[in-house]
Amino acid sequence: MRVLALDHGRARCGVAVSDPTGTLATPLAVIDRPDSGRGLDAIAALVREREVERVVVGLPTSLDGGESAQARAARAFAGALARRLGKRVSVDLEDERYTTRMAQRDPVGARGDEDSRAAAHLLEGWLARAR
Repeated sequence: MRVLALDHGRARCGVAVSDPTGTLATPLAVIDRPDSGRGLDAIAALVREREVERVVVGLPTSLDGGESAQARAARAFAGALARRLGKRVSVDLEDERYTTRMAQRDPVGARGDEDSRAAAHLLEGWLARAR
């Protein structure tokens, strides 16, 4: 099963996709303005092109597990995306604590934009738990 991970932000969204075996996570190009119609269309196109069966949206919870305005925005985005994709693709939320920090610590020259590397870290964690 191929899985797409999204590190949601209002201005841009980091994107990563798994290989068909669910083993590797690869960062892709970021999507600008993901909450807009054009942004949602771009994500839906990726889902179709890559034959994605599940989308994992990062949920930025605080260290104590609480939710901020950013977490509420991620929930709203996940809901809008689920409506756009319909029942054929599952959209899940996943705790994304530390993924940005991990992306910042990636070696110089690491593949992908920092936001998409954060999405790849999110996806790697999700895939490991799913196994």
